[in-house]
Amino acid sequence: MEPIINQLPGSKVELKFTVSVQEAQPYIEQAVEGISANKQIAGFRPGKAPYAEIKKAVGEMAIWEFALEHVVKAWYVKTVLQQGLETIGSPEIAVDQLTPGSDLKFTCTVAVMPKLQKAEEVTEPIVEVKVKEVKDSEVDQAIDDLRKMRHQEILTEQQATKDHMVIIDLEMKKDNVILEGGTAKDYRVYLAEEHYIPNFSEKLIGLKKGEQKTFVLQFPKDHYQKMYAGKDIDFDVKVKDVYEIKLPEVNDEFAKSLGIESVQVLRDILKKNITSENERQAMEKAEIELLETVVSKSSFTETPEILIKEEARRMVEELKRDIESRGGKMEDYLASLKKSVDQMRLEFIPQAIKRVQTSVYVRHVAKENKLDVTDAELDLEIDRLLDVAKDQDKDVRDQIASPEYRDYVRTVMRNRKALEFLKEKGIKDYKQMQDKFAKEEKEAAEKHGHVHGPDCHHE
Repeated sequence: MEPIINQLPGSKVELKFTVSVQEAQPYIEQAVEGISANKQIAGFRPGKAPYAEIKKAVGEMAIWEFALEHVVKAWYVKTVLQQGLETIGSPEIAVDQLTPGSDLKFTCTVAVMPKLQKAEEVTEPIVEVKVKEVKDSEVDQAIDDLRKMRHQEILTEQQATKDHMVIIDLEMKKDNVILEGGTAKDYRVYLAEEHYIPNFSEKLIGLKKGEQKTFVLQFPKDHYQKMYAGKDIDFDVKVKDVYEIKLPEVNDEFAKSLGIESVQVLRDILKKNITSENERQAMEKAEIELLETVVSKSSFTETPEILIKEEARRMVEELKRDIESRGGKMEDYLASLKKSVDQMRLEFIPQAIKRVQTSVYVRHVAKENKLDVTDAELDLEIDRLLDVAKDQDKDVRDQIASPEYRDYVRTVMRNRKALEFLKEKGIKDYKQMQDKFAKEEKEAAEKHGHVHGPDCHHE
């Protein structure tokens, strides 16, 4: 009999199977052989005992239970493939009838990918790239950043001001007990910069080399050491040295030290690079706006819980990697927000659903517009990945070359094509800006000189 297929709430599908004794017979014979191979039956070689002997040895129900596992797998996989079901995770299996000599009946319930019920079609640009104009103050700030990177530190006997840097030995105590990690030797404090403990820098202003000072400050209420957060802490400070921070003057000599012929050319380069960065950021915002617009105007079947949880878990992992890439710790970040990992996952759920729906929409674009990846394109990408991994061990390279990984890479490449197709249609002047970015990257690659500073490549 053909399975009975029922669509359930929560993007689940129920498959009800009835398998006749005749259909199950090959699996029953396999069960007999399998049990015989693993159980010594007097008078028979392993795997050669007949049904009647195995029945006497273990009971008929044991034979049918052994066969059922293989029947379920075979009928479930065949139906999933025939029906083109995009299942997620393993199915829940309920045995409805298991009686030796009678039809086998069982039900498989499994989550499936949500479906697009109504797609917002994009036939003309619906999003515009809004590039922020570069102000002179932004160029001034970029130059100041370059000056700070080239500052000189000159030892002085003067009292420390906000324009100085001090080197101190530090002890932090609570109830006369030194805090964990509460000592520091040769600790550098730039007094013009905000310290993570409010008013700490201000307490050092006016001190000279060799002077000591004791004071009390309140730790931030969101401090990662919860036992000290919001508490008054005793500070003992000894100033070892005071340095004047001398910034270079902004003149043509300063520009030449950066490999640029004049201050005006430097300003022009900085403005051009800031403009380019603004354009790229504006493009990223336009891309996000486009996807959010088409997804919000489309409708989808319900997203299964298993997929939401997995996407939320992935988002937490992405956040953790981002924090650690900037030298931070996930636990410190969570402590500052006074939240747990579980709370963070819960907060990510709405965004996780949107991400799943976006993926479904992008796949729809690929299918509707017959966007695919040729074997030649896939081979080139696999070769590129293998080249990147040339110093990795054999297992990594074998995984990249495996059929399963090829299928994964093909899916990723097809989704990229669909995104590009969508952006060309939905973002005004998208192609022109992409050509501009490509030209800039080519020019940058062809030139060797560069300005040492933030967003300051030598054009």
